[in-house]
Amino acid sequence: MGRRVVASYCSSFLKSEMLHIYRQVKALRGVDTFVVTKEVQNAERFPFDRIEIIPKRRTNLLLHGWLKFVERRPPIVYRGEYQTLDSLLERHGADLMHIYFGHTGVHLLPFIEQWDKPCVVSFHGADVAHKPEIKDYPAKLRRLFNAVPLVFARSQSLVERLIQLGCPPEKLRINRTGIPLNEFPFVDRQPPANGKWRIVQACRLIPKKGVATSLRAFAIFKKDNPRAEFLIAGKGPLQPELEMLAGGLGILRDVHFLGFLSQPKLQQLYASSHLFLHPSEISPNQDQEGVPNSVLEAMATGLPVAATRHGGIPEAVDHGRTGFLVAEEDHVGLANAMQLITSSPALLKQMGERAHSTVIERFGQDAQIDQLESFYEEAITMNGTSEPVKSRPVARLAPQFAESLPAK
Repeated sequence: MGRRVVASYCSSFLKSEMLHIYRQVKALRGVDTFVVTKEVQNAERFPFDRIEIIPKRRTNLLLHGWLKFVERRPPIVYRGEYQTLDSLLERHGADLMHIYFGHTGVHLLPFIEQWDKPCVVSFHGADVAHKPEIKDYPAKLRRLFNAVPLVFARSQSLVERLIQLGCPPEKLRINRTGIPLNEFPFVDRQPPANGKWRIVQACRLIPKKGVATSLRAFAIFKKDNPRAEFLIAGKGPLQPELEMLAGGLGILRDVHFLGFLSQPKLQQLYASSHLFLHPSEISPNQDQEGVPNSVLEAMATGLPVAATRHGGIPEAVDHGRTGFLVAEEDHVGLANAMQLITSSPALLKQMGERAHSTVIERFGQDAQIDQLESFYEEAITMNGTSEPVKSRPVARLAPQFAESLPAK
């Protein structure tokens, strides 16, 4: 059997917060892969050789209007993406397409339902939220579940949410984030001799990350640890509001908003810190975490974690062994957890060692990539193809006056 060819579809390749996708695509070794995207972002940070950019087709206004307003076809059709995607997948001999994010799968539904090769779609958290900007999103998700052989989720918590949304349980596979362990070496944690505890959180500054809860907890913690400082790595729309909160709590001088950091600088930040916070909370629209990448990276370096019982976090953080978990938005409980960990040198050391071991056992990149590639093969086999075969062209979705796609 020849090597499988997998198309990795991501609408933007890649936003800063999508490092986990880059790691996954780069680490594939048992299949050949290429990326399909509408736009390239952060190319210096995420270099990749095999990228196919879906070009914007020249607009035939008559055809565009006919498809959009008369036939009421979806955007993938009237924007001309449909035939373009079919052509490039055929040119590469793709055996399967892995679509990142559920809402992208919904956008591609007309293609998925016509293409004679299998697609799989992975859900990451925000894509299980209510999306009023997408008409009939829950119903379209159910169509998507029916159209693909397998659905990937980053955590058991997302599996449960997808079942609530109508995904057949037998189609679900957990596809965990894999951490390249060599990039996050273990550091033995000892209390600071001068009492200057370094508390860290790394995330986008958006509501579900719970940074406001972290600030309120740190304000309590600081009363008994006046030399402590809180370092926040990440950017986001809530930064002005969070800075105002820190000022109101009287801790702004010791709270440092560092922005997005390069991987080497983030590794240095983890290595020089003592405790990691991540009190995620579910948002009103049901946006939630899988297993946050930063939690796993921090744990890999030996950082104990104080976090919440939210999403997939309890699947990584063992309460009382590698950290402590509290209820969402419970800043007093979070402060107590911080105090418990930092008040015992033995607990600080033991939790850090166990955290490192947990990531090795559950989230090592090599094992997760092996499993992902086995899921690809399972989906291809479910589609009835044991050997690579030439794809049949998809049905035309346009009237006879449609522009044909130039052969490449």
